[in-house]
Amino acid sequence: MNKIIAKKVQEVETLVEKFKSAKTVVVFEYKGLSVADLTTLRIDLHKQNIEVKVYKNNITRRAAEIAGFNQLTESLVGPLAVAISYEDVVAPAKSIADFAKKNKTVVIKSGVIEGEVVGSAGINALANLPSRETLLTQLAAGLLMPVKELSVGLNMLAEGSN
Repeated sequence: MNKIIAKKVQEVETLVEKFKSAKTVVVFEYKGLSVADLTTLRIDLHKQNIEVKVYKNNITRRAAEIAGFNQLTESLVGPLAVAISYEDVVAPAKSIADFAKKNKTVVIKSGVIEGEVVGSAGINALANLPSRETLLTQLAAGLLMPVKELSVGLNMLAEGSN
């Protein structure tokens, strides 16, 4: 087999494994970004353990088909980058959406959230979710509210009987 073809086959196989083990994949268009801006985005995502790479669309398309994400192939047109997170579901969507607000040339095309292919609307909805810490705080407050109300009620009963 030709060395170039073997390298491309290996790249497709590697990307298939990444797709299968990823919590979230975000495909975004970076056309018009300066090298400095793209580097800033890469550094920010790297700090969050999010892998970002520009793949050829044919390689991404083949990997998506093999991984079972056929709907993803429809959005693979133009200069695209792929952000992959293996740990945090929300972080890549939130980081890229925030970056896109400042840099209008960045357009989120589609992605995969825990094995489900979603369009740009799904990625943006995920990006607008509160942080994990905020959600945990809201959950704790919600769980403590009935206990607080019970204690206030019991206190009122106790004071009323005296």
